[in-house]
Amino acid sequence: MKAMVAGLVNVETNVRVNGFPIEYFPIDYPFFGVEQSVGGVGYNISRALRTLGDEVKLYSFTGNDLTAQIIHAAFQQDQIDTAHIRNCLKATPASVVLYDGAGRRQIHCDLKDIQEQSISECEVLPDTDICILCNINFNRKLLRAAKAAGKLIATDVHVLSDPEDAYNRDFMEYADILFLSDENIPCSAEDFLLRLSQKYSPQIIVMGKGSRGVSYYDKKTGRIQSMPAVPLGNVVNTVGAGDALFSSFLHFYGKNAQTEEALMKAQIFAAKKIQSSGAAKGFVTEDIVEGIFSSQTTLT
Repeated sequence: MKAMVAGLVNVETNVRVNGFPIEYFPIDYPFFGVEQSVGGVGYNISRALRTLGDEVKLYSFTGNDLTAQIIHAAFQQDQIDTAHIRNCLKATPASVVLYDGAGRRQIHCDLKDIQEQSISECEVLPDTDICILCNINFNRKLLRAAKAAGKLIATDVHVLSDPEDAYNRDFMEYADILFLSDENIPCSAEDFLLRLSQKYSPQIIVMGKGSRGVSYYDKKTGRIQSMPAVPLGNVVNTVGAGDALFSSFLHFYGKNAQTEEALMKAQIFAAKKIQSSGAAKGFVTEDIVEGIFSSQTTLT
């Protein structure tokens, strides 16, 4: 699969905490509990797809600073094309992720001035199979251009509480494949998916529910169904689980897997990923996912 990914890249600091809420104390020494890595939704998706064997062109913005050099070095190591990364920001975005032993996490994301940027409509790649456009301001023109070019559009709006949400409306309107989390929905997953499917016209809507699996709508069948999680144990940090589920689903769906099969394999990929700490760490190859999928299918 040839994918165009447009989304945030940043440097991410993961900090292990004893639990939430965090009580005040002047200092702590969580040995090997503070890690820094390259992250951001755009990078997480790109690295996951590259690990699974897809071709990726990543569009994003950084500053012209030391942090940006770290990010570009990571791109080179992961063999991700950096020709479309622009270093025009005042500073490179950064995030801090607090996580506890139960897998809960709290993210503090400093976008700097990235929301003031824009990518031109002419930059939709002619040889792209899918445009993965993250819900960030600089992608709004690309949504219209990708739709006009007849490209398959996928987006993840993450935390959503209202189908009429003003910020995410464009992304939901143009998406062929739409992902979101159940973290802030005001009703049942089934009711919320029904409202989204009636308001917009995606082919597939997937709602991640963490340890409770996923619920999804498939336009081909017109049905809303649920699927339990794949428990592989040893959960370390759930940050990036949604990005892992999203990107791996697109990979397997792009290989002509049916929606249900692609979601089962995506849940395996995400379950392996959360055994590591860091949003772009813990990704496994397609062979590993297929092996686990085959063994579970044989058992059932």
